[in-house]
Amino acid sequence: MLYTIEGTLAQKGVGFIIIIVNGIGLKLFCGKEAVRRFPSEGSRVKCFCALRIRDEQPELYGFSNEPALKLFEILTTVPGVGPKSALSVLDTDRTEQIIAAILEKRVELLTRASGIGKKTAERIVIELQNKLELAHSSGLVGSMDIAVEVEDALVGLGYERREAKKAIADAGMEKNSFEERLRAALKILGKNNN
Repeated sequence: MLYTIEGTLAQKGVGFIIIIVNGIGLKLFCGKEAVRRFPSEGSRVKCFCALRIRDEQPELYGFSNEPALKLFEILTTVPGVGPKSALSVLDTDRTEQIIAAILEKRVELLTRASGIGKKTAERIVIELQNKLELAHSSGLVGSMDIAVEVEDALVGLGYERREAKKAIADAGMEKNSFEERLRAALKILGKNNN
């Protein structure tokens, strides 16, 4: 079973990366945030991966870190959650934030993932409640709530949701209050637009 791949990052695309290993190009499907986290093309990379067979075709899924791979594997055990849906959930936030949302039964945070409706989010919470562990999950969920509020505020100011999410991620989690995060994200967006 494949677990990691090391090689040269040849291409970063929308929802995938290509890694060259001993002259062979391997295409790995990734969430948009995972693609963004990988270094620039031409860099040497180590990628955690999962192999899935779909319609008799093998598909590789890539992750920038091991906790994301483990959460992907657990998410895909939930009925109705396939690999693409699991990648969509992983795109909503950092791995520990998503685990916190599941443990705190915050369905509305999971429905932010593309293709995940309320019933699927509820199923994820029910199925994974006893399979995941995380200390301080309530504090992490509070941090997620603030990130969602900042994202909505930035969209309300006319920014695209994608660029708002990126600015919030780039601002980092050390900014605790809504105002601090909003100011930091606006500063990043201001630099990007100049």
